Amino acid sequence: MALPLIVLTGPTAVGKTKLSVELAKAVNGEIISADSMQVYRHMDIGSAKVTKEEMEKVPHHLIDVLDPREEFNVVIFKSLAKKAVEEICGRGHVPIVAGGTGFYIQALAYDIDFTENDEDPGLRRQLEEEAEEKGPWYLHDKLRAVDPEAADQIHANNVKRVIRAIEFYEKTGTRISDHNQTERSKSSPYRLFYYVLNMERSLLYERIDRRVDQMMAEGLVDEVKQLAAMGCTRDMVSMQGLGYKEILDYLEGRIPLDEAIRIIKRDTRHFAKRQITWFKRERDVRWLNLEAFDYDRGRVLRRILEEIS
Repeated sequence: MALPLIVLTGPTAVGKTKLSVELAKAVNGEIISADSMQVYRHMDIGSAKVTKEEMEKVPHHLIDVLDPREEFNVVIFKSLAKKAVEEICGRGHVPIVAGGTGFYIQALAYDIDFTENDEDPGLRRQLEEEAEEKGPWYLHDKLRAVDPEAADQIHANNVKRVIRAIEFYEKTGTRISDHNQTERSKSSPYRLFYYVLNMERSLLYERIDRRVDQMMAEGLVDEVKQLAAMGCTRDMVSMQGLGYKEILDYLEGRIPLDEAIRIIKRDTRHFAKRQITWFKRERDVRWLNLEAFDYDRGRVLRRILEEIS
């Protein structure tokens, strides 16, 4: 029989953390974080990391497991998360994936292979040099010539992913968009319950703004100062996270603090909108729109428990 897997996701600031803990307590579950930032140690405030108190003694996995100077991507996530699912089920507990990184959730839920082929250092170096000398849009146009669909999906500024997509085509003769489409058509190897928590857009945006204000009050500036003192720089994956790169801009004198805060709020709202768009494209999703439950999270929990029992 397939292993069970409950996914509880949704846009940032919608309230996934509290509900996932309540759900875990109700089903003897353990939580696997699907968050690209909470995986890093020393990055607590900007990532809105679940605290020990908020965990309420429920075991959490993939939190505080990497140094901020280490790389983290979908391939590493899937490997760690898959292992965690097997270990949790082996203990007779229920794995609950909670977090908002849709790409990571998709990789785990449908066992999608995003592993790249063996790298060609020479080709990678050549492409990196082209991006540096001629700009990211030059490289993006190169990708568009061989894989227009991938070019539509990957922003020119995401030079690493543009390079990987070109590399994939050069080495296999196959477009990475075709490869990913084939992988995405897979059915889940799990007994999957895939929930997306959502709320009315204006309320969500208010929650986002309040959360950013709270992060500032809790000491986000000092957290980024500490990371910079540790040697963390803007080109590291960890420092690309929302809130970190903007405060780094402030600390380096590029923008005033109030402008950094404005940008964090704006870009977090945009990010939430993109998350919702992503989940609307996903298969097997069960939407939990909070307004339909009169914003009573107890009723939301009861609905989930009815469906998974």
